[in-house]
Amino acid sequence: MTLPSSRPPLLSEDRLPDLSTEGDRPDPMQDYYQLRDQLLLATLILTVLVFGAVWLSYSLNIALNYLLGAIAGIAYLKLLAKEVEQMGNAGKRMGRSGLILFAGLIFLATQWQQLHILPVFLGFLTYKVTLFLYTAWSVLKSLTA
Repeated sequence: MTLPSSRPPLLSEDRLPDLSTEGDRPDPMQDYYQLRDQLLLATLILTVLVFGAVWLSYSLNIALNYLLGAIAGIAYLKLLAKEVEQMGNAGKRMGRSGLILFAGLIFLATQWQQLHILPVFLGFLTYKVTLFLYTAWSVLKSLTA
């Protein structure tokens, strides 16, 4: 025989949280995909702006050299993002394809007479400028919040 209690039970079915819904749990990679897309878009916008500035300041040939390097930098950033996604796979060497891309680009710039090494190299580094600006913007945003 049980005695009636004035308190409700601690773990009744109507008090348990419903953990079966998939939509309530955030996707752990969602922030990463958003950051990746923001960085790629920012790099593309910076590339277009710098390409226009170089074309106006120097010549179309130098601007196209810059653009070639910037496109290789965007490809490198995409390769890097793909490797970050696969980071948990054991036995996979990281960074090899990006290094081959960069070395091939510089080799092409040194061997082909129409290409200039400095604009190609600086174009390749455009993604690093984007990373720096994005990091500085994030830090300033967190300081003001």
